[in-house]
Amino acid sequence: MGFRKDFLWGGASAAHQFEGAWQEGGKGVSIADVMTAGGNGIPRRITDGVVEGEDYPNHVGIDFYHHYKEDIALFAEMGFKAFRTSIAWTRIFPNGDDEEPNEEGLKFYDDLFDECHKYNIEPIVTLCHFELPYHIAKKYNGFMDKRVIDMFVKYSNTCVERYKGKVKYWLTFNEINNQTGAPIAHHLIQEGGILTTDDNPDNEWMMYQSCVNELIASAKAVKEGKKINPEAQFGCMMGFTPFYPENCKPENMMEAMAAMHKTEWPLEVQANGFIPAHVEKLWERHGYKIALSDEEREALREGTVDIITFSYYMSRVAAWHEGNTHFEFHSQGIPGMGESDEVDNPYLSKTAWGWMIDPLGLRWALNWVYDRFHKPMMIVENGFGAYDKIEEDGMVHDDDRINYLRSHIKAMRDAVEEDGVDLLAYTMWAPIDIVSASTGEYDKRYGFIYVNYNNKHEGDFSRSRKKSFFWYKHVIETNGEEL
Repeated sequence: MGFRKDFLWGGASAAHQFEGAWQEGGKGVSIADVMTAGGNGIPRRITDGVVEGEDYPNHVGIDFYHHYKEDIALFAEMGFKAFRTSIAWTRIFPNGDDEEPNEEGLKFYDDLFDECHKYNIEPIVTLCHFELPYHIAKKYNGFMDKRVIDMFVKYSNTCVERYKGKVKYWLTFNEINNQTGAPIAHHLIQEGGILTTDDNPDNEWMMYQSCVNELIASAKAVKEGKKINPEAQFGCMMGFTPFYPENCKPENMMEAMAAMHKTEWPLEVQANGFIPAHVEKLWERHGYKIALSDEEREALREGTVDIITFSYYMSRVAAWHEGNTHFEFHSQGIPGMGESDEVDNPYLSKTAWGWMIDPLGLRWALNWVYDRFHKPMMIVENGFGAYDKIEEDGMVHDDDRINYLRSHIKAMRDAVEEDGVDLLAYTMWAPIDIVSASTGEYDKRYGFIYVNYNNKHEGDFSRSRKKSFFWYKHVIETNGEEL
């Protein structure tokens, strides 16, 4: 009973959110490098290139590029068995379509993975975590162009070949499905490199085409990667958000099902190897002409993933609106699509950023995924953003974070013990304070490790242990038995 003896406890982050050093080592400009700072309720903007005078927090991150040895040592002190990170595509191919890779970028990750193995920490590596080269967005309109598929496969093959023997677990794309529920410009640019605006009536069609091309790229990368390293394990990574119906009204139940169809269909493709029928029917209904050849469909069948990984932060609620002509979920206003089909859950509390806190939803999510796909799973993101404060004793007493993680790990343990799901790993987000992807803030903190740097770009980047650091260390020591 309980977690497997070789369970991979750890933490997760992304290159663009903590590495910094955005122009060092031959690195090129990524999509993340043109995203400005935002705030709680203040959206980030995506500028046309890097504009003088704008605040781009990802340029600085927490300077992990120069602090990685110190940070990995702190992770090892907590007892980490695994560390999920990403490779910045533009450190390897600065423009994305370069003929040859950048050796200095390759060497940085050699050193990083060596440092992990020094402490017996298993790297879990994402190839594209919102870090598409900006040049690809400008020249090709991102994954709207089929040529970008081969660029990604070339990049993937380069990494899998270089780090054979150092990296066993590879995740192709991070949260492809973030753009699916409401195809707004921010997500289409961030996930697919599509340069568009919120009022573009073609956004939904472009979302489907871009997703299809990313899924083809993922499948081809998996197939080629297994030829390079047959021992490697390849996974998808989804932003998983369970949808509940507002109540037991049948229409609301159907709307919740439609929400799951709309937001999780890329998972179905990566796990099963084909486009689900409900998606093909939606394309037909809306007249979306999706470029997808028989050869590409075969590629999807041949490149299914070995493991399913996902992030879990919250659940959501779907509701049917009178006047809807079909059960199709839309969480935000899209031209011609009507009002939002999402409502609040009165039974749950929220974080300061309005995210529902629902530990039981994580158990539901694990069962939903395992019941359908019967593949081993990893939870590679789950965390609690908060305004942390250093008290007079020099400690951050982050009891709210501890309580959040405790309740979610308990739900995860129940899913393993009582429901029998096959779970390999838990890498919480994020073990050290970083730049928030959604808001561009430093002051929205997630970590067990406090980084002395803030939204005003004040601080010396010194690291210190929060109360949760010692709590998580004990959780790992007891393999999740004592929370």
